[in-house]
Order: sequence, then structure tokens, then C-alpha cells
Amino acid sequence: MVQGDTVRVVLADDHKIFRQALRALMQREGIDVVGEASDGEEAVQMTQTFTPDVTVLDFGMPNLNGIDAARKIHEVSPKTQTVLLTMHEDESLALEALRAGMHGYLQKSQPASELVTTVQEVAHGAIHVSGGMTQAAIAAYASGAKMAADPLTAREREVLRMIAEGKTTRVIARILTLSPKTVESHRNRLMQKLDIRGTAGLTRYAIRRHMITP
Repeated sequence: MVQGDTVRVVLADDHKIFRQALRALMQREGIDVVGEASDGEEAVQMTQTFTPDVTVLDFGMPNLNGIDAARKIHEVSPKTQTVLLTMHEDESLALEALRAGMHGYLQKSQPASELVTTVQEVAHGAIHVSGGMTQAAIAAYASGAKMAADPLTAREREVLRMIAEGKTTRVIARILTLSPKTVESHRNRLMQKLDIRGTAGLTRYAIRRHMITP
């Protein structure tokens, strides 16, 4: 939660032009952008370094999506609030973000001014979810309504995303600093947990969960 008069923010989005536009908008409104990240892992590292009031996370980033990055951020910088930016109009995604401890959910189709409002409100401890559809997500969250749990661990989600992106076992092993044998073990567990056979099935699952864009 914000400690002084100025809200301090880290921006994370893999599109540099979009990120720079958000920086200019926020700075014009008196928000201090202390860092920019181009992927989920970098967002976690920057948040740990700068301990901002709010970290704004694009959902569809490389290495870690916005929700998985938020989970790590809440561990390394508990006082930092997080906001999810997404192209998806998906009530279940909004609910998953709230359940992950995020305080903001904003669709990219909303006016830019709403991002400023969201950041300012979230910095002071409020929950801000954009779009009429997603108000139901807040109600479900507040009432403790059950949502189908994600059966995968954070590491399994990372491996699944990379498989769906077409990366080979050796490439995944190098990126995650794992042995190829460990990556294959993760792949086998994914298929067992999800009752899916083959890479095509895993890819379809990743698309349905918005882990990659088709």
C-alpha cells in the first residue's frame, strides 16, 4: 500500500511501445514509474529490487504470465499490490487473478484513464475490476464461491506454456536450468494430471487457459 504522496509503479508488458505509452500516461498523472519489465521473471526481479506500491502486469508475457508473476511478487514483496492487464473478457480469469491475491483486473479495451484510476485505487488497498461482466467475479470472490482449481504447479505451467509455444525439451531445459530428463518428467506428469495425450492436446489446453495466444 502506498506510503507517501506519490504512487510508485513497475510496468510489465512485452510490447515496448505499449509500455512506453503507459509510462508517459502515468507520469503525466503524477505516478512515478520506477521500472519497466518485458517478461514475467523480470517483473518479479524488478519488484523485489524497487518494492513499488503497484506492479502492473500484462497477462500474456513470456517466461511467466501475469498471474503467475503476481504469485511470486506477493512472496518477494508482500506490500506491493498487483494489477492484471489482459485482452481477454473472461470472468474465470478475473476470478483467478483475485484468488491469486491481485487487487486489479483491467481489460485493454478500457479507456487509458481507467488504468490510472485502477492503479491509484489499488495502491490504497481497494479492489478494482473493470467491465460490467467482471463485477460477478468480485461477487464470487467476496462470497467465497468455488472455482475449479488449477491442478498444475507454477513449474508445470511454465513447462506447459513452453511446450505449447513449440519449444523442444532441450530448449526448455536450458531456459529453466533443468535437465532434459526433468523436463520430460514434467511433460509426463502434465499428461497424467490433465488426462491428455500428446503435444497437440497440451497445446489446446494451454490455448483454452489463455496461456498462449493461438
